[in-house]
Amino acid sequence: MKRILLFTVAVLYTLSSVSFAQQLPHYTQYALNNYILNPAIAGIENYTDVKISHRQQWVGIDGAPVTTYLTIQGPIKKSDYQRVSSTGFSATGENPRGKAYWQDYTKADPHSGIGLTILNDRTGPLNRFSAYGTYAYHLGISARTSLAVGVSAGIKNTTLNAGKLSFDVPVDPVVFGSGYLNRLSPDINAGIWLYSADFFAGISLQNIIPSRLKFSEDTVRLAGGKLIPHTFVTAGYKLFVNDDITFLPSTLVKYVTGTPVSFDLNARFQYRDFLWLGGSYRNQDGMAAMLGMNISNSINVGYSYDITTSRLNTVSRGSHEILIGFLLGNSYGDWCPRNLW
Repeated sequence: MKRILLFTVAVLYTLSSVSFAQQLPHYTQYALNNYILNPAIAGIENYTDVKISHRQQWVGIDGAPVTTYLTIQGPIKKSDYQRVSSTGFSATGENPRGKAYWQDYTKADPHSGIGLTILNDRTGPLNRFSAYGTYAYHLGISARTSLAVGVSAGIKNTTLNAGKLSFDVPVDPVVFGSGYLNRLSPDINAGIWLYSADFFAGISLQNIIPSRLKFSEDTVRLAGGKLIPHTFVTAGYKLFVNDDITFLPSTLVKYVTGTPVSFDLNARFQYRDFLWLGGSYRNQDGMAAMLGMNISNSINVGYSYDITTSRLNTVSRGSHEILIGFLLGNSYGDWCPRNLW
């Protein structure tokens, strides 16, 4: 019984650390895939958008977070209206997506979008796998502004690998033989997204259904940590430096129940629809550099490197994140999103 108690206390400490620190993953390149934070974005473009991302956080620290996800989202029915579109970086002369292009921007036609998110996030002995289906609805509310609302529903499975736990006191080997302990629970996310040719703003809630991390096995009886709601507020604006270069500042404000508000500040310079370079600052955590390009009107890629400015910088060699995107059914030939620039 004493050994089981020691094991319980150790795991409770692990779960409480997760509860009051990082429960959901960080995304440095969230601006390239806001759908990972806000389900209202599903179906915002006139093609199916596929994103694959892998993030290795705090390299050099044993058990640091590793996050991999796949998202697929698009409209239920694509528009047949053939608007004037960009011919991409290969165009000569005037930029086809310069200032003149955006003067003809119009609101979205009423339509629905659907999406799928598959995510795996591992931190130390804990692993969280989740899968969500999404429905969103888009509606024009003025000549150049649209509003979308969306909801995602799915399941998350939290796994504790007892074999990866370490103790300062001897523990019965049967405890380590407990293997993987699983906790399956439902989850709901919801969001609102306002967008136009010049700006976007959104708010979303994740982990809407709070759930306790309760594990039970012959050698372990544990009920301690808790997954709690997260609120994300995002906003961005587009400014033309000249007809070929745009400046895209954005921010992400995060609030987790019972913890201080945190925020990210991001800025990207984009050359036509081809190349972008940017940076990010996360308060009390670090800075990042970002680089990406549209390889064609079907494939894009982005990379970011985070430098930790907290006390972790003495043991961490930073964080790496890569994002690869595929534009399926892109009949307009856009090299860059029209509504998610």
